[in-house]
Amino acid sequence: MDSDTRSFPAKKRLSKRVLYFFVLILAIWFLAAYFLIPTIWRGLVRRHPALEDAPRVTHTASGISGDPLNIALVGSKEDLVAAMLAAKWYPADALTLKNCLRIAADTVFRRSYEDAPVSNLFLWGHKEDLAFEQPVGGNPKQRHHVRFWRAEKVDEDNRPLWMGAVTFDKSVGFSHTTGQITHHIDANIDAERDRLIDDLGKAGLLTTVYGVDDFQEKLKGHNGGGDPYYTDGRLAVGVLRPSNK
Repeated sequence: MDSDTRSFPAKKRLSKRVLYFFVLILAIWFLAAYFLIPTIWRGLVRRHPALEDAPRVTHTASGISGDPLNIALVGSKEDLVAAMLAAKWYPADALTLKNCLRIAADTVFRRSYEDAPVSNLFLWGHKEDLAFEQPVGGNPKQRHHVRFWRAEKVDEDNRPLWMGAVTFDKSVGFSHTTGQITHHIDANIDAERDRLIDDLGKAGLLTTVYGVDDFQEKLKGHNGGGDPYYTDGRLAVGVLRPSNK
């Protein structure tokens, strides 16, 4: 038997060892990247205490379940307002008869209304503290918009949590529950959640972003206007960069 023939089994065993080593390294990387490291990060991230007993959904003035909560921001009111403005979201006008008539007229005549009012939704017994929007095109019937409510609890840095419900208004029509004229939301509320976080991130206004999985137990539902929505159940939490730094 020549030397080449004798060395073949040895080369084959070496190739198997290399393959086994490669598979082992790949398995270790997979476990670390997808299980161990995310678990460690979840343990290191300090959740805001207001999230412990936070509500899951808003309500209309008549007590009907409204838009689900899908985003939260940590920071002062000044931090939040400065961040939203820098991300090119406009504060919504007050909900007055004059402004409601204007949004109706601007919708009919396709005129832009960048800070059109939003209808009131309630959380912790009061209507939204702040509301912002981004118009789409030159017609207020379509817009990205978000409402925020300030939680009472603050974190160890004395910063409050702002629970938010962000959705996309795709059209204007009649409410399926009350018959009143209202905006109808797009069903994919997760896309709006991710979009707002992305806007704030691109503006460099977030120091940390983390998610609360299974925040929403119901993954499908209807809001106060009877519009359907669906979600993966995740609440996105962004910690705002202080506006005075």
